[in-house]
Amino acid sequence: MMISSEEESVFDKLHEECGVFALYGHPEAANLVYLGLYALQHRGQESAGIASSDGRKIHSLRNMGHVADIFTPDVLNQLPGELAIGHTRYSTAGETSLKNAQPLSVACNKGQVAVAHNGNLTNAIELRRELEEDGSIFQSTSDTEVILHLVARSRERTLSGALRDALLQIEGAFSLVFLAQDRIIVARDPHGFRPLAMGRLELPDGREATVFASETCAFDLIGATYVNDVEPGEMVIVGPEGTTRERYTPPQVRAHCVFEHVYFSRPDSIVFGKPVAQSREMMGRLLAREHPADADVVVPVPDSGVASAIGYAAESGIPYRQALIRNHYVGRTFIEPSQAIRDFGVKLKLNPVRHLLEGRRVVLVDDSIVRGTTSRKIVRMVRNAGAREVHLRISGPPTVSPCYYGVDTPSQRELIAANNTVEEIRQFVEADSLAYLSLESLSKAVDDANDNFCYACYTGRYPTLVQIGEIVMAKTGCC
Repeated sequence: MMISSEEESVFDKLHEECGVFALYGHPEAANLVYLGLYALQHRGQESAGIASSDGRKIHSLRNMGHVADIFTPDVLNQLPGELAIGHTRYSTAGETSLKNAQPLSVACNKGQVAVAHNGNLTNAIELRRELEEDGSIFQSTSDTEVILHLVARSRERTLSGALRDALLQIEGAFSLVFLAQDRIIVARDPHGFRPLAMGRLELPDGREATVFASETCAFDLIGATYVNDVEPGEMVIVGPEGTTRERYTPPQVRAHCVFEHVYFSRPDSIVFGKPVAQSREMMGRLLAREHPADADVVVPVPDSGVASAIGYAAESGIPYRQALIRNHYVGRTFIEPSQAIRDFGVKLKLNPVRHLLEGRRVVLVDDSIVRGTTSRKIVRMVRNAGAREVHLRISGPPTVSPCYYGVDTPSQRELIAANNTVEEIRQFVEADSLAYLSLESLSKAVDDANDNFCYACYTGRYPTLVQIGEIVMAKTGCC
């Protein structure tokens, strides 16, 4: 079925980058979920929410802004119970409003239920239209609400049965955490697009709490131990009777999002069972082998280019220098001076260390070029700080296709690599040379010997059928 242009704009609103966290069996569940979300703040800075259960009632609070600003001690005191889930959100397109903040909750014939979701449903528009035609009323533009409606309308009597019923109807990328009055249920799509790790936290009285998170860096903060990943196509139920793991559907071809390792995840996390920092350093090493540069210094674009730049410097023997300093306290909005300052936004976030750049030939390492405008501003900044040459090296292949599985990438017409050659991009960003890591080397860097990763943003070949507007992008490629 094709999707109209009007529906396409709604589809854009459903794309979300998010972090999820869940905990069962700790007397300070909400406080620990808060800490977990704090560690996952990089996965979404738009809104955050926590839902907890005291065994009788689900308590929920969500708001716009950063985790630390929303969840003060007084607010956390309003979230009692030994089980809780949390969410931090960044919508990749479309509407920014409180109604799309998560977790979303509902009271239905299965009891009170709250849900948080990382990913994107590729058949959300179709399901939403069918539900609305059948009388469902939606309060948000988030595809997560589609899941809630499917659960509420299921004829299965138990929550786990209703969730299983809903999971078999949705398609695309999803790592879900559900909260009921007495249990937590988590599930992952059968391709395993988005990460979801499982861990244990030992309590002083000898009991163990069970935790789930998008990334293991959230476990480190609260002192939990990483156990393993929730498997693709798996549902895990943690309740009074213990922990149950089951396949709700046979696993399909693995399609772990490689961009989690290239950019999105924190380098101190284990994602898809692999250390992110190790992957990124190897990307830099392989980039140095493929595209050496006659230069004096290797400089990362912080923060995502740091690990790859360390690898590039180690492999090439060129000294590594942190010659761009990032201001970590820049919000999403700021007051610009009335008199226009060229490249003001980038200057607000990055500042060059002039004495490390003056008169030097610089290898500038970054993870990607999307539209090209930011890269051009950074190259200009480095050159204006006195660099004699600027050689831009990208630790991933050219981004030529949008992602429909929950990562923020613009439409194909906005992606500079989809519409220009490498030489044309080099001229646009004003670098002396430009080179990208090959797809083969990226695969080697993430140790993808069994073809378990999704590279659709670099190839245009999608692991699932994606229907949007007048374009049908099948598993074999993009027209």
